[in-house]
Amino acid sequence: MKSRQSGITLIGFLVILAVVGFLGYMAMRLAPSYSEYMGVEKAMTQISTSGVDGKSLDDLRRELMFKMNFQYVDDATIQPSDITLVRDRDGGPTQLRVAYEKVVPFMYNIDFLLHFDKSVPLQGNPNQ
Repeated sequence: MKSRQSGITLIGFLVILAVVGFLGYMAMRLAPSYSEYMGVEKAMTQISTSGVDGKSLDDLRRELMFKMNFQYVDDATIQPSDITLVRDRDGGPTQLRVAYEKVVPFMYNIDFLLHFDKSVPLQGNPNQ
């Protein structure tokens, strides 16, 4: 009597290992950018809750860049022009908006282009 063997072959195992390795490498390349984005979000939340009465856009940019240094956000990632104030037409709260793109080299001539856009409502009335 013959018994049937079941399981994965060596070639099947190598294919699965290659796919898992590729996905792991991709995660290793992208994780620092998303970690940096979480630092940007945290700095924006700190700015929005601290009260911004009478501060100009330049003051807010300077304060946000200072707080992002503590969150390990690279200075080359976000330019001051990426930080804007958006005033709601309906008289709602003014929003602090940070929108930027980051290019992450992957392999050879393949890059990832990541687009980040976050807005938080500000407490207080900043000058524009």
